[in-house]
Amino acid sequence: MRKYLAVMLITGIVSCTNTEKKVAGNSDTTSGVVDTIANHIELKDNKVQAIYNGYIALKDALVAAKFEDAQKTAAVLKTDLAAYKGCESTALTAEKIAVAKDIKNQRALFTSLSEDVIALFKHADLIKGSIFVQHCPMANNGVGGDWLASEKKIQNPYYGDEMMDCGRVVEEIRTGK
Repeated sequence: MRKYLAVMLITGIVSCTNTEKKVAGNSDTTSGVVDTIANHIELKDNKVQAIYNGYIALKDALVAAKFEDAQKTAAVLKTDLAAYKGCESTALTAEKIAVAKDIKNQRALFTSLSEDVIALFKHADLIKGSIFVQHCPMANNGVGGDWLASEKKIQNPYYGDEMMDCGRVVEEIRTGK
């Protein structure tokens, strides 16, 4: 059993290394950056596009450890999700993120929100760009957690500055599936 745990620990540590170099001056996340990145992704349905843009804004707020921004973006995302048939329960998760008492709870709830929206975007009509499904094996006390990104570069919403590069791309959602 100890050997198994040691192997799991080493695997987790190794999988959380990222060989990409950080870009200087790219550590601050702002809504302008979110809008620019999100604009590289174009979806056929405007409602789905709004959900994607809101999700990315929430993810980026968690990456930057901006608790209040995460609350605000989650509240907007809740409205967009509630307006899209089939996403009503996901809207409730976004609402829980909006009223969470701290960023740790927001990040824990982000896991189930991400699972739902990843499923949505795997079946969405993507017109332009690629959406990357990323995974951190150490998130949620070693259970792992996935999220979506508009670029391959790992920016971990579960840990922010603590382990910004922890994770890897596990799937790419492209146009013309």
